[in-house]
Amino acid sequence: MDDEYAKLIRRVNQPRVVIDNNACEDATVIQVDSVNKHGILLEVVQVLTDMNLTIRKAYIASDGGWFMDVFNVVDNDGNKIRDKEIIDYIQRRIETSAGFVPSRRGSVGVMPSEEHTSIELAGTDRPGLLSEVCAVLADLRCNVVNAEIWTHNTRAAAVVHVTDDSTGCAITDPKRLLMIKDLLCNVLKGNDDLKTAKTMLSAPGVMHRERRLHQIMFADRDYERVEKTGVRAVEERSSRPQVNLLNIEKDYTVITMRAKDRPKLLFDIICTLTDMQYVVFHGMVNTTRMDANQEFYIRHVDGLPISSEAECVRVIQCLEAAIERRASEGLELELCTEDRLGLLSDITRIFRENSLCIKRALISTKGDRPECAAGET
Repeated sequence: MDDEYAKLIRRVNQPRVVIDNNACEDATVIQVDSVNKHGILLEVVQVLTDMNLTIRKAYIASDGGWFMDVFNVVDNDGNKIRDKEIIDYIQRRIETSAGFVPSRRGSVGVMPSEEHTSIELAGTDRPGLLSEVCAVLADLRCNVVNAEIWTHNTRAAAVVHVTDDSTGCAITDPKRLLMIKDLLCNVLKGNDDLKTAKTMLSAPGVMHRERRLHQIMFADRDYERVEKTGVRAVEERSSRPQVNLLNIEKDYTVITMRAKDRPKLLFDIICTLTDMQYVVFHGMVNTTRMDANQEFYIRHVDGLPISSEAECVRVIQCLEAAIERRASEGLELELCTEDRLGLLSDITRIFRENSLCIKRALISTKGDRPECAAGET
C-alpha cells in the first residue's frame, strides 16, 4: 500500500525543470524540483553527463520528501547552452527520468535493448588483453558494435555489445553463447586462477554502461591497494584525490573531496555513493580551471551515518577508485574508418606488437563507420 501511495504522489507531483541562461554570466543554470526518491540525484546527473555537459557548480538539497538541485553547466567548448532544441531535449529527458516510477525490482539507469548481446568482462589486466579478447570475438563471427574498457589498480573491466555478423542482430543460440562465454573466460584467466576472471552475458535489459563498469570494478575490489614503501609510496599518496570523512551533529557523515577536474567526475562519485547504498541529503560542487571541490552530507539508506572506522576507510578507498578509474595519463588516440569484421582485432594487435598498453577504450559504430578512442601508456 505504501508503495502504491508513493507512486500516486510522484504522478501528481511531476518534476519541474527550469533552464535559465540569464541567472549566471558564464553558465546555463538548470534547476530541478521533484518528489524525492532514492537514486534521483544519479538519474539527473546521468542525463547531464550523457548530454556531454560539464557541471561547473551544483547545489544539492533533498532533505525530507522533496528534492531540489541547481546545476551550472556548459557545453564541450565551455559555452552556455543556446540551442532551443537542445534545451527542450534536456528538459524532457530530466522530467522523464526524474518522474519515472520504478517497480520494486527496478534499478536506476536500466536501458532495454534487444538489438545486441551484451558481454561483461572482468579480470587481471595485462599487456595485450584487449587484443586477445577482440581476436576471439572475430573468430566467433561476433561484430563489436560498441564497447567500453576500463583498467585500474591491476584490474580490467569491459562492457561489450556484439551482434551476429551474419544477421546483424543479437546472438540467441544458447550453445553459441556458452562457447563465447567459455572462450572469453579462458582468455581472461591467462595463467591466473579461474576465480579471478569473470564473463557474463547480460539479459536484454541492460544497465547504463558506465554505471555498470563502476559496479563491475567495485565487485572486483579494485579499490583495495597494496601499499608501497619509500619514495614511490610518497609519490602515489600525493597524486591521489583528497577524500575526507567527518561525522557531525544531526547524524550526517560529511564527505569532502578535492580532485583534478574532468568530465563526468560528479557522475562517477554519485554513482559510487548510490550503489554503496548512501543517500546525499545536501551537497555542494565548485570547480576551478584545474580542480573540483565537493562536499556531501550523507547517510546510509537505513538513515544512519557511517559508524565504524572500517567503513570510513572503505568509503574513502571506493571514492578514490571511482575518481581514478576514468583518469588516464597516457596518449589519447582517435580512429575513424569503415567497419568490417575483425577490424578491432587488427587495430589492437598493432598496439600489442608495439608494446603499447591500452588503459581505457571507447568504441562505437555509426552506420558502417566505427569510432575508437583509446588511451595508451
